[in-house]
Amino acid sequence: MDQLSFYSAEARLPAVADLAGMLCGPGQAVGFGRGTAARLSVVVDAEWRARCLASACAERGVQAELARSDEGRPLVRTAFRADLTEIAAHWLRGAVKSVPAGFAPDGWALRIWALTAGSADHTGYRLGLDPHAPDTHEPLAEALRRCGIPARTIGVRAGGPALRVTGRRRLARLSELVGPLPDGAIEGMIPLVS
Repeated sequence: MDQLSFYSAEARLPAVADLAGMLCGPGQAVGFGRGTAARLSVVVDAEWRARCLASACAERGVQAELARSDEGRPLVRTAFRADLTEIAAHWLRGAVKSVPAGFAPDGWALRIWALTAGSADHTGYRLGLDPHAPDTHEPLAEALRRCGIPARTIGVRAGGPALRVTGRRRLARLSELVGPLPDGAIEGMIPLVS
C-alpha cells in the first residue's frame, strides 16, 4: 500500500486557499471595495479545463461562472467574495500579480495549477506561467524547488512560458503531490508516472 505524502492533494480537505493554483498560471486576482472582496478569474485553452476549475471552486464553496473571453476562449470567473480577499492580498502588490514570499504550493494548489495550465510533453511536464506577469516566473520556479520539484523555465519558442519538470523522480514527486486524475480531466494534462 502506497503512503500519501503529507502535502499530497489527497492528504487534506480542499480549502479556499488552494485556488491560488490558478494564480500560479495565467489566473488573475482583482480586489474590490478597499479590500473587502476579491474575484479570481482565468482564461484557459479548453472547455474541460474550465469545467474542472469550476468544479474545484465548487468543492471549496466558491461558485464560479463559465463564460467566454473577448477572444472567445473559455473563462472561469468567481463572484467578488470576502473569503477571496486573503488570496488577493497575498498575490497582489498594488494591481500587479506577485508571488507571496516563501510560497510553496501544496498538492491541491499544484493540482489546480495543473488543471489551469499543465500538460505533458515529449520531455516531461509543463506547468504554464502567466505571460503577462514575467516577474512571477522565477519565484514560482523557486516555489517548486521548495516543495522538492526543481523545474526549468522555458520560453515562448519552446511552448512556454512554463516551468518544465523532467526526470523520473521529479515527475513521480509531482504526480504524488497532484494526485489522481480528477473527473473530466484529459489524460496527459495531469502528471502521471507509468
